[in-house]
Amino acid sequence: MTYASLPDQRAVAAPHAPAVADDTLDLDNTAFADAVRRAAATLRAAGVGRGDVVAIKLPNTAVLVVAMFAAWRLGAAATPINPSLTTAEVEYQISDAGAKVLVSSDGAGTSVPVLEADSLTAAEPDGGEPEAEPTDVALLIYTSGTTGRPKGVVLAHANLVSMVSTNASSSDMSESDHSLLILPLFHVNAIIVSVLGPLAYEGCVTIAGRFDPRTFFDRLESSGATYFSAVPTIYTMLLGLPPEVKPDTSKVRFAVCGAAPASVELLEGFEKRYGIPLIEGYGLSECTCSATCNPLDGVRKVGSVGPALPGVEIKIVDRDGRECPTGEPGEVLLRGENVMRGYLNRPEENEKTLVDGWLRTGDVGYLDEDAYLFLVDRAKDMIIRGGENIYPKEIETVVYGVPGVAEAAVIGRPDDKYGEVPVLYVSAHPGAELTTAAIAEHVGTQLAKYKRPVDIIITDTLPKNPVGKLDKPTLRRIDQSA
Repeated sequence: MTYASLPDQRAVAAPHAPAVADDTLDLDNTAFADAVRRAAATLRAAGVGRGDVVAIKLPNTAVLVVAMFAAWRLGAAATPINPSLTTAEVEYQISDAGAKVLVSSDGAGTSVPVLEADSLTAAEPDGGEPEAEPTDVALLIYTSGTTGRPKGVVLAHANLVSMVSTNASSSDMSESDHSLLILPLFHVNAIIVSVLGPLAYEGCVTIAGRFDPRTFFDRLESSGATYFSAVPTIYTMLLGLPPEVKPDTSKVRFAVCGAAPASVELLEGFEKRYGIPLIEGYGLSECTCSATCNPLDGVRKVGSVGPALPGVEIKIVDRDGRECPTGEPGEVLLRGENVMRGYLNRPEENEKTLVDGWLRTGDVGYLDEDAYLFLVDRAKDMIIRGGENIYPKEIETVVYGVPGVAEAAVIGRPDDKYGEVPVLYVSAHPGAELTTAAIAEHVGTQLAKYKRPVDIIITDTLPKNPVGKLDKPTLRRIDQSA
């Protein structure tokens, strides 16, 4: 099974039901299938066939979704490109992915033919049958590149189908569901959770072009969406809206929070104010989006990212590869049909990352007695202070207990005596007042002396990568410059 024929199937089953809408387009199932066939004809005329790669550099629009499905119809893969990348960065991804063409509105100067987005659906509809097979590559998702050059994560159609099915079973997805997409479509979370999820289960998607906290709830209400997915930064902005903002959220079943750690204050505050269950999960591009999720109807444990999703296995191992006992931290390994085929053109990294069918995530965590996963930190972010191992996330979790803290990030600062020492950067919720003294006092009662930050910096905002994760490499550079 693949999703290459999904537009056709939807058009036959419910010709006039809504499919994909954005700020200017509103496509029902018939119009969506027609647009995909026309885009496929344009791609075929440009020489795209099975096994090729189509690069797509567009903002969040229905045309981007159409282009992706058109590539799949021809048995080609799609690699979405962040529109904010520089020309050199775009060229790197096009070259590394081996793209045959680029679909864009401003693709001049690239090394491959550019197909203008405005004329993508101008051709007569393609008359061929969908050619993709489950083992064919569907997506090449490029990692954010905070450490070295971005890597292409190879995801087959079978990965997508498995991931969508797994997510749907945990959220009771049905034809009545309608997602409001606000995350960038060059990231796998948006594609899986907000596009393929509802479309595969006869629902629909509305694509918001640009997120604005002041107009978000108006769009949520007018669209009739039943769920959305976002990152902690967005929820922080929404929670900081004036008290008189009281939207009607009666149609919204839940919201998903991922990509970065969220404080308990944020999770509970958002749900209490807006009445929307906020479900936190854990995953990465290398496992096609998600591996765990706190249950929508069930126990949601504070500080945990939930148990493994159906069909996903989790194993915690020590440095020697031995499985850790319950409650003992170690590296998080994942196994399942959602695990990537590998990194494109990087056999040495694949050998280190994919071991005996298990994906080595590089994350440190532990499983409790109920098999709920608690993340401790990224292995590469660990700070070694005078021979003592310090996990930044442990400190950050404590700091999130300070009222008013919106974001917290701990990094290691080089030190002549200890090798490294922890340094804390924090930002405040809108309207909140933070002091370094209050933070230091709270941390001092919760952590051993060697774990306490030697410096606390309060700033308006913390740097983030394109998908909303705290960008610690950039933060380290800022700290070193200061």
